[in-house]
Parts: sequence; structure tokens; C-alpha cells
Amino acid sequence: MYDYLIAGSGLFGAVIAHEAKKQGKSVIVIEKRNHIGGNIYTENINGIHVHTYGAHIFHTNIKRAWEYVNQFAEFNRFTNSPIADFNGEIYSLPFSMYTFNKMWGVKTPEEARERIEAQRKESGITNPSNLEEQAISLVGRDIYERLIKGYTEKQWGRPCSELPAFIIKRLPVRFTYDNNYFNALYQGIPIDGYTSMIEKLLEGCDVRLNCDYLEHRNELESLAEKIIFTGQIDAYFDYELGTLEYRTLRFETEIMNDTNNFQGNAVVNYTSKDVPYMRSIEHKHFYPGLETDSTVLTREYSSAWKAGDEPYYPVNDDRNTKLYEAYRQLALKRCPDVLFGGRLGEYKYYDMDQVVIRALEVSNQIS
Repeated sequence: MYDYLIAGSGLFGAVIAHEAKKQGKSVIVIEKRNHIGGNIYTENINGIHVHTYGAHIFHTNIKRAWEYVNQFAEFNRFTNSPIADFNGEIYSLPFSMYTFNKMWGVKTPEEARERIEAQRKESGITNPSNLEEQAISLVGRDIYERLIKGYTEKQWGRPCSELPAFIIKRLPVRFTYDNNYFNALYQGIPIDGYTSMIEKLLEGCDVRLNCDYLEHRNELESLAEKIIFTGQIDAYFDYELGTLEYRTLRFETEIMNDTNNFQGNAVVNYTSKDVPYMRSIEHKHFYPGLETDSTVLTREYSSAWKAGDEPYYPVNDDRNTKLYEAYRQLALKRCPDVLFGGRLGEYKYYDMDQVVIRALEVSNQIS
């Protein structure tokens, strides 16, 4: 018997596992993949820590979150400064004076604001009701058409006019010459990769890989007094109320032995619909100053989720929000001793610092 069984070895489960172990509890972690770390897993290829499931940059303004992860890893100085490629034209991201200068030739914030306001008025938008209208209000029609529309519709698989406005509100827009995407007080990537950090969080815990909790539920649930489930909440109940929607990602990774610098930047967004993938990631550039003889490039594609795919992004529209709440109430009624947490268990998109803080909150509740 264990005190805790945690289904999932991603960041949320690993933090809870560590906190429970620190309190003297016995913990077993069940992981359906053949490795720990969930989607922040990194694999060493030719001396490069490759982000197997997409780019993960730890960024936060929460000192507590930053100090917590620094107990388990030394972070580098990486600052996320992606670029956008639209039909071969390169633009700076986030949207800043560099972007406005390239787009319109303007040099001052006042000139940029005037351009955006003129395009907003021309569009007749007073109260943005969808993503398209919100984007035009924020950065004007030119930037929306070139740098937002194609990328976003590839990402979500539907027209921007059918997407909620709140999605685009997270997008940084600055009237300064600053290409730091997150503009967070603390930012970086573990020098030894995220997998090493997760290993340290899970020290002292029993870990069972290649084991799907839902397939072995009857056997596993008897192993512990308390269960923390970090998988899909609808899958836990065999989708009996219906299926929550997700977007999934597909990755094509290429090892390039004939060059050690393919695109000159860690992340390039492809904003034209003519390019089937959303972005390309050159992993070595996540580690400033890293010298290698080769490089590794990953192209990232987005599509609708179906059974058997890995769910990445919850689709938090009205229909799915109501369905998740129905599942949450079902969980409280039917299995009050099981705690559902993390991005899939709570059907909520979390940045990594939010995952850490949420996991610490849950740890305090269940200790």
C-alpha cells in the first residue's frame, strides 16, 4: 500500500509527488508513456536537449514558482524572441515597434498607434465579438491578415471569426523596440533539460512506465489510499456524458548533420496557410552559446483531436466549458477520493509556472 498513487508524471504530478514524499508519504507514479516528464520531456540528441513535444520555455513573474523550480535545475538565460515568416518575409514577434516598422515603415509609437486606429475605424469595430475583430482592434488589419489569421486558423482548425475574442488577448503588443515575447521577470530553460528536473522531483518515488492507469484501474486503485489523476477527466468516466474537444499536435523531427545552424532562431512561426505546419523549432538555439556539429529541427502541425491522439489544447468554448463542469460534478459525486488535476484533469490551459503553483496548492489541500 502507498499513501498516494499519481497517474501521470508530468510537471503537475511530479510536484505533488515530491511534496508528498517530503512529508514522509509513500508515492507510486503511473505513466502510460515509456518516459517520465509528460509533454515537457526532453531527449538528448547529438548533445542537444530536444523538446520532444514542442517548445517549453519557463517564464513567470511569480517569484515563488521560479524559486521552486530552481531547487531542481539550473536555468539558462534563454529569452524567447520568435520570428514570423509570411511568404518569405520575416517579421519580429511579439508585435512591437520592430514589427510595425517592417510592416509600415513607421518609427515612433505615435505613428504606429495612428495606423492601427485608422484600420480599426475603417473596419467599423467598436465592441470586438470574436478573435478576428479583437485582433484588428489590437494591431490593425494588415498585421492580422499577414501574421495572425493563417497561423491561428491552422492552430484551431476554424475561421478566426468563429473563435472567441479572449484567445487573442494573451498576445503581447508593445509600442517599444523590445522583442522579448514573454517580458517575464524570470525566464529560462533547464541547462540539463526538463527530464533531469523531473527525475529530481521524483526521487524516492516508485515509478511504473508503459502502464495506462485506465486500462489497469481495478488493479491499481487498490494500491493507494489517495489517487491523483492527471489524465483526461472525460476518459476517466469513459466519455459517458460526451467527449470534450481538444486540439492535438503532430511533430516531424529531422536531424541535420550537414549544418549546425539551419534557421538562426529557436522558433519560426509560419503564418501563411500555404505552409502546412504552424512553426519550426531549432532546439540548439534554446541553449545560447551551444556549439554542435549538427542541428535538430522539429516542424509542428495542428489538427482536431480524435480518440488515440494525444490531447494538447482544451477548446474552452461554451459547449466544452459546460460539459467539463458536468464531469467535475460527476467526479465530486461518484469518486470524491480521486483528485483530478493538471491541464487534462481540469480541462484548462496552464503555463508551467501556473502548473507549479496549482500543484503546490493541491499538495497543501491533501497533505
